[in-house]
Amino acid sequence: MNGLAEDEEMNGKKMPEDIVISIVDDDISVRRSTRRLLRSSGFRAEAFASAEEFLDSKAVAETACLILDLRMPGMNGLELQRRLSQNGDRVPIIFLSAHASEEDERSALRAGAVRFLRKPISKEALLSAIREALKLSIS
Repeated sequence: MNGLAEDEEMNGKKMPEDIVISIVDDDISVRRSTRRLLRSSGFRAEAFASAEEFLDSKAVAETACLILDLRMPGMNGLELQRRLSQNGDRVPIIFLSAHASEEDERSALRAGAVRFLRKPISKEALLSAIREALKLSIS
């Protein structure tokens, strides 16, 4: 087990392999690389090409942390965040974006996002944000 998995034992709470982290990004290379990173860190990772695909999946109910692209065709990340909130789903969200304005970032954080990271991101920054989000989700 690697360091992240050991850190996330959380005194008898869910183990990382029981924790679903969903990735919603229209960029296939981002989805694949993020999914690989999460799986190598011991998590169950689900990847979706759109907000609509995520909303139509069973992963919505299982997701402990959502890694969400801001700009996507169809429903964008802020719209998905709003929809989840309106439905009473308080899943911690980490936004990723290569082309966000400061206003986009402020909007996401005001609406409750845990972090807003700019692409390209380091694996350390992403894993740190996930740790923070899971403390909110699992506590």
